[in-house]
Amino acid sequence: MSDEPQPDEPTSAARDLDFAQARLAYSIIQTLLEHTRIVSDLIALMAQALDPDTVKALTNTPHWAAYLDSRRALERTRADVEQFTEIMQRLSDDSAD
Repeated sequence: MSDEPQPDEPTSAARDLDFAQARLAYSIIQTLLEHTRIVSDLIALMAQALDPDTVKALTNTPHWAAYLDSRRALERTRADVEQFTEIMQRLSDDSAD
């Protein structure tokens, strides 16, 4: 067994983080996720405004495939972001004590 904290041990990992750096990382992640949500909403709105032929042509491009790959990758990181949020909450609670 390794002495290093395992990814499923948020309490141990929380002690290894510097609160100020962790807070900065959390803020950055939160901003990027919000931007991604807004961009996705905008893409959906724009798709509604396009005629079906244009939408079909757009969705058959490498840019659209890259967008979908990026969305899938972001979905896979959801659990990591949730774990990081829990760690940040513990750090915040610990610093308030």
